[in-house]
Amino acid sequence: MDAAGRWARIESREGRTTLHLAGEWRVAALAEIDAALAALPPAARIDALDGAGLEALDTAGALVALRFVQARGGDPAAVALNGFDERRSRVVRLVASRLGDVAGARETRRAGFFATVGRNAVGIANLLGGHLNFLGQIAVGLAGAIANPRRFRIKELAAQFEQVGINAIPVVALVTFLIGIVFAYLLGLQAEKYGANIFVVDGVALGMAREFSPIIVAVIVAGRSGAAFTAQLGTMRLTEETDAIRVLGLAPMDVLMIPRLVALMVALPLLVFVGNVMGNFGAMFMADTMLGITPTTYLERLQAAVRARHYVVGLAKAPVFAFFIAVIAIRMGMTVSRDTRSIGINTTSTVVQAIVAVILLDAVFAVVFQKLGI
Repeated sequence: MDAAGRWARIESREGRTTLHLAGEWRVAALAEIDAALAALPPAARIDALDGAGLEALDTAGALVALRFVQARGGDPAAVALNGFDERRSRVVRLVASRLGDVAGARETRRAGFFATVGRNAVGIANLLGGHLNFLGQIAVGLAGAIANPRRFRIKELAAQFEQVGINAIPVVALVTFLIGIVFAYLLGLQAEKYGANIFVVDGVALGMAREFSPIIVAVIVAGRSGAAFTAQLGTMRLTEETDAIRVLGLAPMDVLMIPRLVALMVALPLLVFVGNVMGNFGAMFMADTMLGITPTTYLERLQAAVRARHYVVGLAKAPVFAFFIAVIAIRMGMTVSRDTRSIGINTTSTVVQAIVAVILLDAVFAVVFQKLGI
């Protein structure tokens, strides 16, 4: 028996054409059934279906058979059923009655360039509007907590400070130490050509204090703590813990949001200070190894070349970076929809948005400080 005959065959007798079905007409075999039907010889209008050879039939198989009848000019609702048992006959009749409601797959239209740009622009505008609205809610919550200090959750604040501050010290120290080594090495390669080895200290110290340490630490915190905030709050929202907090008569703003925001704003300047120290230690190690600048000479030059205002500039950026990272992370966590996929999407979006915000804020600070001569 050929492949077509295994599943179906056409028989014409006394002016009537019958499609004989055989085997298991189930969804798992649809690809083979379609191929078998396509290989059948051309025939006139099909008037009847014969199910005597069927071993199994589901609605998907019945749909394929009736559509074949329809394609050959037959009427699926009026086609005669021969050799079907009662159960399979009901399946065929049910599918035939609903055949008009079954729509084919629609062709997906790809959006054009301007449609894509417009859609993305509207999405960004809605996102920024949501952040601005949430920023106002955070400001009101902070004002209320300052006016009524008893609303502060000290234990939650301490727990969050441990997570975002103390536990982040090792990774911040390691990364900034390595950055200091790399920065000193690159500057040293150029400074040696002109006998200006000592100015490596100036470049590393100023660069770390004003720019590198605040930005690098903020990016680390955005990827570490910002993502954690979104994932934690998103999971709590998914498991309805935030609803339970409201049922208990507590405000999620006081219990979940304010402690995380304040902890991050306190921790980030301290982490930037750690980054400054470790960056200079890394540069000191490289200067001693590569340039012959002893640690004592390095520290003397550091004290003479770098004024306190340079460190203040870097430390002043940190709370602002922390505030925006926390606002973005908390809002993205509190807007997670009721599915696990949304947690991953919002967590990724938090990291991207926070890093972009840090870079933009740093650019604004650079312009302002330049205008002010700081």
